[in-house]
Amino acid sequence: MSGVIIESRQRVSPLQAKWIKIVICVLVGAVIWNIPIPNGYTAQNWHLFAIFFSTAFGFMLQPVTLGVVTLISLSAASVLGVLDVKGVLVGYSADVVWLIVAAFLFSRGLIKTGLGNRIAYALLQRFGSSPMRLGYTLAISDVIISFCVPSATARCGGIMFPIVRSISEVSGSKPGSTAKKLGAYLVQTVVQVDSIAACLTLTGQAGNLLIVAFASKIAGIEISWSIWAMAALMPGLISLVGLPWFIHKICPPEAKYTPETREVAHQSLQAMGKMSLHEKILCVILTLTVLGWATSGMTKISATVIALSGVCLMLLSEVIRWKDVTEESGAWDTLVWLGGMYGLADNLSKSGFFKVFADWVQVALAGMPAFPVLVILISIYVFSAYFFAGGIPHMLVMYPAFITVGIAVGAPPMLVCLLLAFSSSLYQAITHYSSGPAAIFFAGGYIGQREWWKLGFIVTLTNVLIWSIIGAVWWKVLGLW
Repeated sequence: MSGVIIESRQRVSPLQAKWIKIVICVLVGAVIWNIPIPNGYTAQNWHLFAIFFSTAFGFMLQPVTLGVVTLISLSAASVLGVLDVKGVLVGYSADVVWLIVAAFLFSRGLIKTGLGNRIAYALLQRFGSSPMRLGYTLAISDVIISFCVPSATARCGGIMFPIVRSISEVSGSKPGSTAKKLGAYLVQTVVQVDSIAACLTLTGQAGNLLIVAFASKIAGIEISWSIWAMAALMPGLISLVGLPWFIHKICPPEAKYTPETREVAHQSLQAMGKMSLHEKILCVILTLTVLGWATSGMTKISATVIALSGVCLMLLSEVIRWKDVTEESGAWDTLVWLGGMYGLADNLSKSGFFKVFADWVQVALAGMPAFPVLVILISIYVFSAYFFAGGIPHMLVMYPAFITVGIAVGAPPMLVCLLLAFSSSLYQAITHYSSGPAAIFFAGGYIGQREWWKLGFIVTLTNVLIWSIIGAVWWKVLGLW
């Protein structure tokens, strides 16, 4: 009886846990706020940093949803006199935030019309005769779709995961005792390849657009769609060619042949019928949009304007309807929390916070070689992902500070920005909660947490080495640094 009482006392209800986390976040901000202001900083930018850091803690602990955390932080910044109304809302006028909203709407169109499924099934029908061929086929499918769907979560949740689950189940591989027959291999292959697909183009995932904005504002480095694509080409190809084979070695499927897959793909395509008018229209719109992004450096037309124009074309052609736009809750949820957090970071940058921070680091690390410091920075940047639930919160908190430090110690600015930019995608599957795609595939039940973390660490480390060594040499050949 006493044991039951003790056990019940030790339990913490969800409500109590929520308020404990809220108190921790507030205390973290209060401690920083009341620390004597270091030399070089002003009361305004130091207090803003306290709010920013407290918000970052809220993103990590997530006592409430990210949108609620952000609204509380923005309200606090205004009530405490740190920012005026214009400063509080500045993030919601940022073009990068609206580009990400447009990315969600493109994803809606691709999923609604079924075009993404058609692309994947067509490839599977032709190449899906063995687990490794399936792995490569799904990898190619994901890469192709990534050019059209600039949201990794939508790409995996709406297209890739349903296909992987369908193929696995038809092959007799289900969560539990038969997971390793095929499903575990396909899950790890697709989720790890999606991290590379996110690297290949500037619009491969929403976070890339944030990174480019920070690189421009903080480091003065302009990375266009074409520069990003060329920089990713060589290391990306090596990772893509090697990953399905490498995962086949460390997570081998029990099945050797999968003839059922081609039949399933064939039946699925037959059930879909001929391409609909809306699919054909969407193909044209996506082609024009990708061409617009690729040539934005020459045309000087903003990538956001191009994306929103594509959304307008989808609405006018009724590929999607206005109801689809209003019901795309992920887009508006992201707008609220991302716009707010981006605004806080932007205000910090404008206040000179990162410049003072860079000067401090430069003095503290004076005499240390730049490249060893850069190696340490990348290692911390990548493996700190264990403490974040999601990729974009990690980028928002870590990327501005880390490019500031890297450049301050004397490393080439473009090299610093690119290494950390691509690393921001490479850790996306290191844990089962490090990104939206990871959470989606883990929830399928084909791989346990221990196995996921082991594979995630090995694959992430391998990819980081490829992109840091071969990538750096390739960028040197291109004359980027």
